[in-house]
Amino acid sequence: MARPLLGKWLGRGRVPPRRPGIVRPRRTLGRTPVTCPAGPGYRWCVADRRWVGSWLSGVPAPAGAQNYPGERFGLPETGSGSVASIGRRLLALLADWLLCMVIALAVFRSQFWTLPVFAVETYLLTALTGVTVGKRLLGIRVMRLGGRPVGFGWALVRTILLLAVVPALVTDRDLRGLHDRAADTIVVRI
Repeated sequence: MARPLLGKWLGRGRVPPRRPGIVRPRRTLGRTPVTCPAGPGYRWCVADRRWVGSWLSGVPAPAGAQNYPGERFGLPETGSGSVASIGRRLLALLADWLLCMVIALAVFRSQFWTLPVFAVETYLLTALTGVTVGKRLLGIRVMRLGGRPVGFGWALVRTILLLAVVPALVTDRDLRGLHDRAADTIVVRI
């Protein structure tokens, strides 16, 4: 009876239960065997908490870490010129989308023209003023990090990446999406 049980364990690629205090090779990587320290109460190798905790707790913040979004660019924490929140941006996007849907239905009598109307509105208004209708309603604007206007070239890059949706969802610690990073822009309060 003992032999079939041992064969059952080894047939599944598992190591049979071990006695505490014995170090067994778990597997071999190349020619070097990897050993597991014996742990009381465990049947197989278990990672030591100090090794697991080092990557589960995340990367430690550097000594000069920023306290709020936009601090490294010299922007204020609150008020005019501070980084706009994600909620304001989403509401501005929703307002722009609804306006473009109304325009598409009124002019073209089809809601399928909403995306092209949205693309043109976002591109032109961002390039010329840095403010779309939805952004103006919510008191935010797009600006280049140097304070210059966005311009036609960078507005085109930003709009194309915004229409791809995913780059806009990936943000950094300054709440800049990939479309903002590519165009070297940031969305701030007016």
